[in-house]
Amino acid sequence: MRTEEREGYIERLELFVEQHRARLEELLRAYGPGSRPAEFGRYALIGQPETLVILERMETNPFSLRSQWKEEKEDVLLDDLEFAWGPRIHLNR
Repeated sequence: MRTEEREGYIERLELFVEQHRARLEELLRAYGPGSRPAEFGRYALIGQPETLVILERMETNPFSLRSQWKEEKEDVLLDDLEFAWGPRIHLNR
């Protein structure tokens, strides 16, 4: 996240959660802990607190998220979350 984006981020994250509450609940039901897909070891991020921040970034600044992610984490974690969330664009393709 760029420095200039940090100010007011908590409020923007709260607004994101409010606006997407139903979608977030469905994501957790369909792919979260105890779900059929999770039994196979996929979708490991769903149900983790940091997922809210990742999803907000996926919606707000997806290209920056993907470039920063490639430097630090396994692509499959973000790919699974991106698939389950169903964003406007898929950045890994």
